[in-house]
Amino acid sequence: MLMPVAEKNTRTTPPSPGVAHLYDRYVAGDPKQRAAYESHLDNAAIARQICELRTRAGLTQRALAKLVGTTASAICRIEDANYQGHSLSMLRRVAAALDARVEVRIVRARNARPAGGSLSRAR
Repeated sequence: MLMPVAEKNTRTTPPSPGVAHLYDRYVAGDPKQRAAYESHLDNAAIARQICELRTRAGLTQRALAKLVGTTASAICRIEDANYQGHSLSMLRRVAAALDARVEVRIVRARNARPAGGSLSRAR
């Protein structure tokens, strides 16, 4: 993630009652829906951070694109919360142009199967 932007953490901020209801109804308990939901949160966070860093730097999408060596439409796509094609190399180039850096963390997924084993313990 691009870290210099101070923002509320959407993964720990309690959701509104309406959002909680929708999550419980359509996402909770369905691994595929949960994966899609988590992916969307990640994409939206990346888009928001890049947009905030760019605007704080006083840059247009076109100006940032010139610094990065790409097109304004590519920057526009990266700042789109629904964009799913982020590459680490492009995120690093954008971050560098914004005097930031990318941090990647790999964490164990909730309810993940242990490596080489199953979820059930020996009985």
